[in-house]
Amino acid sequence: MIHDTIEKYQLKQMVRFLCKLIGVSRSGYYNYFTEKAIQNRVDRDLVDKEVKEIILKAFHFRRRKKGARQIKMTLENQYHITYNLKRIRRIMKKFDIICPIRKANPYRRMAKATKEHRTLPNLLNRQFKQGIAGKVLLTDITYLSYGKGKRAYLSTIKDAETNEILAYEVSDKITLDIALNTLKKLKKIGRKLAEGAFIHSDQGFHYTNPRFQKLIKKMGLGQSMSRRGNCWDNAPQESFFGHFKDEIDIKSCETLEDVIWEIKSYMTYYNHYRGQWNLKKMTPAQYRHHLLQVA
Repeated sequence: MIHDTIEKYQLKQMVRFLCKLIGVSRSGYYNYFTEKAIQNRVDRDLVDKEVKEIILKAFHFRRRKKGARQIKMTLENQYHITYNLKRIRRIMKKFDIICPIRKANPYRRMAKATKEHRTLPNLLNRQFKQGIAGKVLLTDITYLSYGKGKRAYLSTIKDAETNEILAYEVSDKITLDIALNTLKKLKKIGRKLAEGAFIHSDQGFHYTNPRFQKLIKKMGLGQSMSRRGNCWDNAPQESFFGHFKDEIDIKSCETLEDVIWEIKSYMTYYNHYRGQWNLKKMTPAQYRHHLLQVA
């Protein structure tokens, strides 16, 4: 009897010491092990597992892994479900749902200016958002590694206001044709551009080439170029390529046709399904329609 009393006293002292050590009240410690508290944790875990399955649907929507913000917008836009970011991040952390993290490499350039080609002044001066869709068009080229040591190239034209990809070209060669064909596709879609629309690029040899500049003038567009070696002058285009490479599955492609199909699928997803935080959580296409309505 006395022995049991001593053990209980020692146990209480130990609990008191440990609670004080970690900053927990003794009442809170004992309450944690009550039947009601245990049942509450079980119930909460069941709810979390249900929420996890819903989040995973958004996470894998159209085969593109996403971060918390993308998941939130996908749930709202595609499933009409609203969870706050804090809850989504808690569930992702609890169940190890890991989104791709882009490694910043802003100084990688695809082409260098050549002295014999004509460079142009920077008309944009980083004024990417001018409140008008179809006015500031950004263009660039990036490379894509696939298969066993194969390489493809992607050229895009992006609307800086809506972030929409208006035209793109995929090739296994980085010749002038990739840039010219991208321009021709922009012309072919017949999208009405804003008055004073112009294309901004780096000083790569594609864009300083007389044939490229002639085609731009023929289309009635202006032309602007970043300062030499300054990636921030075309930052939104660089940002697109970064997210694109995180979210697309190029390495599993075996042929150029596979790459083209994968990119086509992604462009549809990006323009019409991928909500963006800085576009009022709308997709690029939705935001373009929104601007037309409020104009």
